[in-house]
Parts: sequence; structure tokens; C-alpha cells
Amino acid sequence: MSTTFGFRIAREISEDSGRLGRTGVITTPHGEIKTPAFIPVGTKATVKSVLPESMNDLGAQAILANAYHLYLQPGHETLDAAGGLSKFMNWQKPTFTDSGGFQVMSLGVGFKKVIAMDAETFQADDVIADKKERLAHVDDDGVTFKSHLDGSMHRFTPEISMQVQHSLGADIMFAFDECTTLHNTRRYQERSLERTRLWAERCLVEHNQLTRDRAEKPYQALFGVLQGAQYEDLRRKAAQDLGSMVADGISFDGFGIGGALDKAKLGMIVRWVNEELPREKPRHLLGIGEPTDLFVGVENGADTFDCVAPSREARTSAVYTDNGRFNVSGGAYRKDFTPIDEKCGCYTCAHYSKAYINHLFRGKEILAATLATIHNEYYIINLVDRMRQAIDRGDFLEFKKEFLGNYKVNQSA
Repeated sequence: MSTTFGFRIAREISEDSGRLGRTGVITTPHGEIKTPAFIPVGTKATVKSVLPESMNDLGAQAILANAYHLYLQPGHETLDAAGGLSKFMNWQKPTFTDSGGFQVMSLGVGFKKVIAMDAETFQADDVIADKKERLAHVDDDGVTFKSHLDGSMHRFTPEISMQVQHSLGADIMFAFDECTTLHNTRRYQERSLERTRLWAERCLVEHNQLTRDRAEKPYQALFGVLQGAQYEDLRRKAAQDLGSMVADGISFDGFGIGGALDKAKLGMIVRWVNEELPREKPRHLLGIGEPTDLFVGVENGADTFDCVAPSREARTSAVYTDNGRFNVSGGAYRKDFTPIDEKCGCYTCAHYSKAYINHLFRGKEILAATLATIHNEYYIINLVDRMRQAIDRGDFLEFKKEFLGNYKVNQSA
């Protein structure tokens, strides 16, 4: 097992196609991640309703947990005492933690999705979702926020985020950033971008000091997070600034493409930043997990992805297939004794019928969420695995065309 962090590119989509997609391998102290790869989200050190052993069996290469939530409960000191996130949750493979920046944005404005807004509707510097209380306030030094659990007040700065994430012990961490919304004005986006740049420098300095102070611990990689909303010049500037940034003698190990993303511009935004970033470092697209969006991300050079969508949708009975997504709790499936997807290799499809899962959802049984989540996580992980295999074979564009020709985005039943 490696004690360091590394990334190597294996194959790229042909240069004459103009695409930036590639396959590769990320090396961490807890093992390798073959890219492109989908990273399931275990917000509180668990993928909701599913055992870590089951996540391993269904093919997950890594898990991403949330620093904000684990800081509040059970506390980062507890995970540090346990030997880090992997040991705490009995997960033997690599782990990621995000910085808490997105959660702070959600507390501040009430919007919870990465792709959930239309940049053309309205713009204001003090935007907040309807009927929501502002629970976080940002200044140039950091963020003061109120716990959603008990109302207690807390303070996050770049330094505190690094201290929390080092205590959590994930293999890959993200720098603390201000995640804006598409509704913030251009002027505010510019100010926020500079604030995030300065925070990135502070994260590198604190990260380097903590790495020295905790030299007995496995190395933890730090990814810089790129903001800039829907603006090409701001996105490219963020990539140039963080891609070339050196502070206290070190640079970022990789990069996260973050912020609220206008779905119509997703491919362009990913391409803008990846044209500027160092080719030899991995790129993670934060909060993206729908099949059509994953194709866009892979084609434009993203190496890893995370999203709560597979597990969140599963808990509403929505399940994925190559023909689209449908609700297995629908009346049409009461006596359908076939699996969710006869071509699927997951545990759920090998052992249970749509009729049984339909019964579980209608009876409000906990097992319903478990079986649906196992299927969805397997499906999305396997889909990105198929994209990786297609790039290695040299027929990614053909695979994409065939898949999108069959996949119905708004299928329901």
C-alpha cells in the first residue's frame, strides 16, 4: 500500500476529436482509484441505509464524507481518536472529505442542489431562498454559522477547515471555498473569487504545517476548489490562479470544480477550467451524478465525481436503467416479478423483483431504501466504469451516442 499520493494518465480520448476525457489511476495510502470514477457520498460516514461492506461489494472505489456534518457530530476529534474516517466506518479503500463550503452556502441561502438554478431569473448579492432563515454569514476571514442540529454558533476559517479535515483523516481533502449561487451578481462573484483565492493560499500553508506536525499519519492530498459560476473569464482565472499557486513551498495535489453550475453550460464550464489546469493532476467534479451529466463531465476531462443523487433518488423509489429512471413504487409494478433491470449485475437485481420492492415501499419498510440504493449506486458506478472501458477501447463517443439514444431523461411510471 502506497504512503503517498499520485496520479498517472493511462489513455486520452483522441486529440483530433477535441475532447479532454482520459483514463488514469489515482494512488492514495488506502489504495488506487481507476478513473474516471464515481465516488458515492456517505455524508455522515455512511451511505444512507447501506453497509460499507455492501458498498465495497457493489464496486465503489472510494467514499466521500462531509467535513461540516462530521465536525458537528460526532466531532472530528472522535474520528481522529478512532484512527481516521476509514477505520471509524470500517472502509478499507480511499476516502474523500469536502471542505464544508457547499454546506455553508446552503445554510446561507437555502439552496441545496448544485444544478438547481437558472442564471437568467434574478440576481442579487443578498439572495436567499424563499421562506428560509440565513444560518451562515461570510466575511473575508471565514464563515460564522448556526448549527442546524442545536442552534449553537460555530466558526469556520481556512485554517479550521484544514484542522478538521486532517483530524478526519481522509486521503483526499478539499480547500475551504465560498460556494456562490447563480443568482449572485457579477460584482459579487468577482469579490468571492478573490476571497476563495486567498483562502486557498491559507489552506495550503495550514495543510503543509499540519502535514509536518502529523508526520506519523498517512499523507492526505489537498485539492483546490475552482469557483466562478457561469462566467468563462472567472472560471479560467480561477483555474489559472489555483493551477499555478504555490504557498509555503507546496502546490495543490489536484482540483475540484465546484460552485452552482448552470446545467446548460456544464460542459463548457468543465472544459474552460480543464483547458487551464495542469494536465498531470486529477480533477474532481463536485456534486454531479446524473447519467447525462456524467457523460458531459467525462468527455470534458473530469476524472472523478460525487453526488447524493443515487441514494437520494432511491429513497423516493426512483431507480436507474439504461432506458431511463422510473419509480418502482408505481402501480404498474405490483405484480411485476422481474428485476429492476434484467441486465444489471447488482445484488438487488440478482435476488429481488420489482413487485417485492414495490411492496416494501408501499409498506414503508426500511429495506426498500436499502435495496433501491444498492441498485442505484451500482448502476451509476458501473456506468462510469463503462465509460472508462470505452475510452480505453477507443470508442467512447460511440458508446455515448448509443447510450443517450436510449436513455429517457424524464421517464416515469
